[in-house]
Amino acid sequence: MSKLHKDFFYSVNLNANTDFPYLVLDVINGRSYPQTPAFKIMHWHDDLQFIYVLSGTIRLQTLEANLLLAAGEGLFVNQKVLHRVQKVEEAHYKTFRFPDYFLSFYAGSPAKQFVDRVLAAEQLSLCHFVKGQDWCDEILAIMQQLSLLENEQHDFYVYEVLVLLTRIWLLMLKNIQLPASHEKSLTNIRMQKFLRYIEANYAENIALADLAASANVSKSECLRCFKSSMQTTPYKYLLEYRLAQAARLLKTSTDKIENIANAVGFHQLSHFGQCFKQKTGFSPKEYRLRDNNDYE
Repeated sequence: MSKLHKDFFYSVNLNANTDFPYLVLDVINGRSYPQTPAFKIMHWHDDLQFIYVLSGTIRLQTLEANLLLAAGEGLFVNQKVLHRVQKVEEAHYKTFRFPDYFLSFYAGSPAKQFVDRVLAAEQLSLCHFVKGQDWCDEILAIMQQLSLLENEQHDFYVYEVLVLLTRIWLLMLKNIQLPASHEKSLTNIRMQKFLRYIEANYAENIALADLAASANVSKSECLRCFKSSMQTTPYKYLLEYRLAQAARLLKTSTDKIENIANAVGFHQLSHFGQCFKQKTGFSPKEYRLRDNNDYE
């Protein structure tokens, strides 16, 4: 794993420890089923991911791309790609996450080379499936089948999922060309430094000047980078990140809530409780007792 990914927020697959680690999230107007806090922070995972928009419009952002997906459109997100998804307006979409070995058939299979070819292509972080192209339309129809399959999980559900995922993969492989390698933009390089600094220091008091200094730029340039690449401010992103870490600790530790608040950078318990409830709809205590645990 690269140093880059060790530094950033890892999103857990809720089904990772089952015999079929296939995770489908049904997201309606920002609320996910199974329930997740849906923090607006950059995260990554080891899974491959397909996204299908049923209604409305969503925005998917990486450090290099900013895509709008309308109803009926879909997207492939490669593994280990830093990204976040936000609704632009009222929206309903589904994400399908699964390990890459789903597509390799069996150990030693020659099909694995076709999987590895995409995984190794760092420049192929996303593939946008738009309506109006024959092969994209075929993929989108299969994504719709995957979505409908969740409503009726019959005896052959697992087999049908695997067949549909493989059909999408084959169509994509036949119709894409790996993009040429390109240099990272200056904004991208600076954003990586800003986000690394937040990951390493979120528990401390972070001033805008400190964040800007981490990339040797002015405060105004720091603000510009966040605005242009992520459509947010450093403060709002830092707040989201602290709350995401707090949610993780509430589920994975038995520490007192006051200690967790301090550990993630909130030094007033009342302010932490107010921000956490505004974000999740639950007090920290209520959230700890609920059976939901992911950070997509």
